[in-house]
Amino acid sequence: MSERSGLFAGDDPFEIARAWLAEAEKTEINDPNAIALATVDSDGLPNSRMVLLKEIEDDAFVFYTNYESTKAQELEQAGKASFVMHWKSLRRQIRVRGTISREEGPQADEYYASRSLKSRLGAWASKQSQPLDSRASLMAEVAKVTATKGPNPPRPPFWGGYRITPVEIEFWADGAFRLHDRFSWVRGEKQDKWSVLRLNP
Repeated sequence: MSERSGLFAGDDPFEIARAWLAEAEKTEINDPNAIALATVDSDGLPNSRMVLLKEIEDDAFVFYTNYESTKAQELEQAGKASFVMHWKSLRRQIRVRGTISREEGPQADEYYASRSLKSRLGAWASKQSQPLDSRASLMAEVAKVTATKGPNPPRPPFWGGYRITPVEIEFWADGAFRLHDRFSWVRGEKQDKWSVLRLNP
């Protein structure tokens, strides 16, 4: 443990993750909170896409989406997911694997209310992942929603958050001659203590 200093120092992986994200916010031009979220379908075929991480809690990572989307269906079916967060400017990444639960209470309401009006209306208008005739038909649906929902639309019942509670978090930093530094934090259950291992690059 004594060699875990500098970038990797600390006894709480969520604090380390927050510190790395805060540093990335100063150097990454676009979306420093972007994560590549990986799920699997009912046949075990992997699927991945970029989403925005909205909160690093004391024990979990939270993002928001449409509950009727492909990603949500796969999350619900498997109950597990992983993501990688990579910052090219810092030459660092964080990998997370864990279990999934919904966030559809006051916290989801608060985040939805903080979004721009156009984004809130778009959440109502988009039937995410479903076939779309044309962009014009999508914009017509946005206009319809704007007329019916008004300037302060409530959070749609089909839209909210997901919380990933990790069983594994890996911190990676670029090293000279591709001799990278990797530390893996692993636990069996949420209540278990973390075991920290240095990994070969």
